[in-house]
Amino acid sequence: MHSRKHILPLALAVLGLYMTTPVWAQTDTAPPSLPADAVATVNGVAIPQSQLDEAVRVAAQVAHQPDTPQLRQALKQQLIARELFRQNAEKAGYGSKPEVQQAINMAKANAETQLYLKDSIHAAPVTDEQVKARYDQIVASLGKEEYKPRVIAVPDAMTAATVLSELKAGKRFDVLAQQYSVAPSKANGGELPWVSFKTPVAEGKTQGLPLPVAQAITQLPVGGVTPDSIPAGNVRLIVKLDAKRPTQVPAFDAVKGTIRKQLEALALEKAAADFTAGLLKGATVVQ
Repeated sequence: MHSRKHILPLALAVLGLYMTTPVWAQTDTAPPSLPADAVATVNGVAIPQSQLDEAVRVAAQVAHQPDTPQLRQALKQQLIARELFRQNAEKAGYGSKPEVQQAINMAKANAETQLYLKDSIHAAPVTDEQVKARYDQIVASLGKEEYKPRVIAVPDAMTAATVLSELKAGKRFDVLAQQYSVAPSKANGGELPWVSFKTPVAEGKTQGLPLPVAQAITQLPVGGVTPDSIPAGNVRLIVKLDAKRPTQVPAFDAVKGTIRKQLEALALEKAAADFTAGLLKGATVVQ
């Protein structure tokens, strides 16, 4: 089972898979122009620039995300999704449901959308066989050793040079992570979970780490730091290896609950993606 509050973030997250370029109704004419001070329209309803600016501000405060064109594009797609869901919830009559009527002002629109998504998105059940198969797959992907890294993610080479200089001057890695990093792990001094993968390291088999980062931590001594920052997407990473040990494989019974929750989250994400794609086929979006 999934709670109502988890549906909307998943549905918003998967929208980026379908809307990385401008979309409009399939016609032989040029796409309509946007209203002034709007970043997009959904079936003629404008999404104002002020909403996008507020979303960027919140992302900076809560998730420590730097204001980049890529972030603005991703957040714009989320606002488009939210408006699309709201419109379809309104069409389906969710505004008159008791749960929605009890809410006030903006909360009412959110309650309407959340209830609509809860009733509309249904993930396929996860079986015991799928859980065991995923466990076996994870165990097979592990290497002989596992690593405990820390990471500082900075937006540019100049900031990376500053961090490296301060590290050489003797400042602590965790303190600099809290000061400079734009990654969520900054709150924990850049600390990441234990990770293991087979060596030599291969692309796509690094437990989610960028390949250069995985390569770096296999070569660092315990306590060592990468001499230069590593480019990864829109950021540069400075990596420290805190600890290394023989891989400890947990028993199936100890982790099956966690694996089931992960598979259920993936199933819900797929269901949300399919649902969102279906709505987009019938929508006119201009951006």
